[in-house]
Amino acid sequence: MIDRPRERLATLGAEALSDAELLALLIRTGGPGADALTIAGRILGASGGLQGLMRMGPGELSATRGVGPAKCATLVASLEVARRLAGRRLEAGATIRSPEDVYRHFHPQLRHLEQERFHVILLDGRHRVLRHTLVSQGTLTASLVHPREVFRPALRESAAALILVHNHPSGDPTPSREDEEVTERLVRAGGILGIPVLDHVVVAERGYCSLRERGGSFDAGRPADAGRPVDAGRPVDG
Repeated sequence: MIDRPRERLATLGAEALSDAELLALLIRTGGPGADALTIAGRILGASGGLQGLMRMGPGELSATRGVGPAKCATLVASLEVARRLAGRRLEAGATIRSPEDVYRHFHPQLRHLEQERFHVILLDGRHRVLRHTLVSQGTLTASLVHPREVFRPALRESAAALILVHNHPSGDPTPSREDEEVTERLVRAGGILGIPVLDHVVVAERGYCSLRERGGSFDAGRPADAGRPVDAGRPVDG
């Protein structure tokens, strides 16, 4: 019954509840032959725990017995709220001062993904965020990340510069040769278009790597008021 987790929450506080009890409170009601706590246990069993749950998409959640569209929507929304709270949001108008600012924003979004995603942060002339956009999904290659797709939003929004971001599902942020080749190609394209690529930040579970700090060749200086240099592949606490 949902009453027990609810009563425990009221008397002991949220920190005293188990993962299954917290999920049961989110999904609220049970289904045929199972109460909310039982369904929550099924979800955790299918995902391998809360860390695995962060990686589950709506389709996988809906495949769990007892999870209908309403419960699935509640869980997906709750997980997204958790990701946003965990990160340091790069809102429009925010100034990027170091690669760590990029990491703090994207780590909660990208850390649990099993597929690479390539994002572009569009900046104005003072290196303030205009917006960021998803360019591609899949293993990073020159054919997948084409300059046309990367610079189209930058040209449309009159961006003065941009920063590239993608994740490594392996957990290791060390750039691959493909990462370096794609970066070099996009830096050259940015030089031709007059929209410099300031950095390429690789985000992973165990930290991040700035290709600029690693010694990559870039056409423009680092972002204004940049913080102290970041070691390639440096882990980050929190």
